[in-house]
Amino acid sequence: MDTGVSTSADWHVAVDQALHGVPVDSDIVFLLVSYHHAERYPEIVDAIHERLRPRILFGCSGQAVITTGREIEGGPGITLLALSLANAALNLKRISQEDLDAENPLSERLLPTDEVNAWVLLSDPFTIDTENLVTKLAEAYPRIPIMGGMASAFPGGRSAYLFEGDGIAPGGALLLAVGGAWTIHPVVSQGAAPIGESWTITEAEGNTVVGIGGRPALEVLMETLRNLPPDEQARAGRNLLVGLAMDEYADELSQGDFLIRNLLGVDRERGALAINDQARVGQTFQFQLRDAKAASEELKSLLDQAFIETNGGVAGGLLCACNGRGQGMFGAPDHDASAVAERFGPLPLAGLFCNGEIGPVGGKPFVHGFTASLGLFVPVG
Repeated sequence: MDTGVSTSADWHVAVDQALHGVPVDSDIVFLLVSYHHAERYPEIVDAIHERLRPRILFGCSGQAVITTGREIEGGPGITLLALSLANAALNLKRISQEDLDAENPLSERLLPTDEVNAWVLLSDPFTIDTENLVTKLAEAYPRIPIMGGMASAFPGGRSAYLFEGDGIAPGGALLLAVGGAWTIHPVVSQGAAPIGESWTITEAEGNTVVGIGGRPALEVLMETLRNLPPDEQARAGRNLLVGLAMDEYADELSQGDFLIRNLLGVDRERGALAINDQARVGQTFQFQLRDAKAASEELKSLLDQAFIETNGGVAGGLLCACNGRGQGMFGAPDHDASAVAERFGPLPLAGLFCNGEIGPVGGKPFVHGFTASLGLFVPVG
């Protein structure tokens, strides 16, 4: 058995249950622990490290945690994934905000680009600028997948924890370089469907979309909403998003072709819309609707595609899902974990509900929201 899980509130019992049947001396153990055990994180990490003796132990705290076919919400949980990857080159690095602010490139402080096939990134969002880190990492390691998420804890709280070796890392971010004979196949489901027409941004200032198709952006938004069916109009109030096309020269655009971003606010005097990304004149833009049905269909479609592309050679997976998904979004437990299990069977899986998810769209890595980001460990080639 390559995975372990426990829902016991007693940390001693939880550790025993989570370790039952898990092999020792693995190359890597991913450890995810819900905030309910926060006072005992040091003891839990130390005990698991001592008993499993992995080459690398790497993980973080979570609002909820995930295992094969199951999402443990609303109660204590420990999940872990132990992998032995023949001929893998694995290196765990720690990055602080001070490292990120330094002038020299990240590649000078990490690894040569030809030694990295993929990165797994877990960060403490309260002690490092994760979006800046992802941007700089992508610049230093172009076309290399970056997967992972931002650690979470008590809902609404402002603390999160990273696990490294036999203890707690002092904030920042942990980066696992995957090289040698192994890499990561990314699956990123953003959970939104396009509505209305696609447009070209004709005026923009920073993160503000001023004009779309030569008209005020707000005017285009209101027209789009008026043309929706009544049921979609009713859902749009709290579920409206925007999509920035990753390939603005594509003949056709559909779900999955957009980087999904939040609509932050409206300037009614100017008819402008603020989004949580930089807007660029000439960019293709389309409004999107967060929708459980569309999100479910997209995830299943992406998993079907990944199953074909990986040809059954997956050793395990790390699933980073938004803390806004789960039962709150889908109305039933275990949605994302069950979808993975339905396609990949009893695949060894661990994960957590994150404060932000990391994964590529259109070949470029981004920090997302309301996303399921699944990293599948596969042999190179």
